[in-house]
Amino acid sequence: MRRGFLLLTVGFGICGAAFAQAAPTDAQTLQAILTEVRALRQELRISLTRVQSTQILLSRLQMQQGAVARASEHLDEARSKLAEIQVHQREMAGEVRRLEDARSAEENLQQQKALQDRINHVKSDLEVTGDTEQQRQATEIQAEQQLRAEQDKLSALETQLDEGIQSMGNSVEQSGRNRP
Repeated sequence: MRRGFLLLTVGFGICGAAFAQAAPTDAQTLQAILTEVRALRQELRISLTRVQSTQILLSRLQMQQGAVARASEHLDEARSKLAEIQVHQREMAGEVRRLEDARSAEENLQQQKALQDRINHVKSDLEVTGDTEQQRQATEIQAEQQLRAEQDKLSALETQLDEGIQSMGNSVEQSGRNRP
């Protein structure tokens, strides 16, 4: 009986010790879980902020791509108009040469005077197109500068996006390493 009592006492003592140790372990476990949940919540907030920033950056990138496309179209249009005026100038210069050749070959004074009037008129038109050409060259230069500026903005946004993506990749790797 004594032996049974001793076993019973030792058994309760071990159980009591086990329960006494289990309570701090449960509290420690709960504290660890709470710490982990708080860390996960913080990581989630950071991730959401990065996602929102990336979405905003993507929207800006799309708008900037549109601006580059418009600037490119404007430059193409300016170049086309400049080319048109240059072709027109060459045609008028050729007409002046033909008229001058015809005038020098003409023996009739009245026809020579009519040809000279026509030459003067075409030369006057040629001067006007020269002014127009200068304006269109200036427009082309401005369009080129605008396109370069828009392309630079696009490149800066692409760089920001690349950096953001790289940053997200690095944070994912780090959080993966911090997990058991």
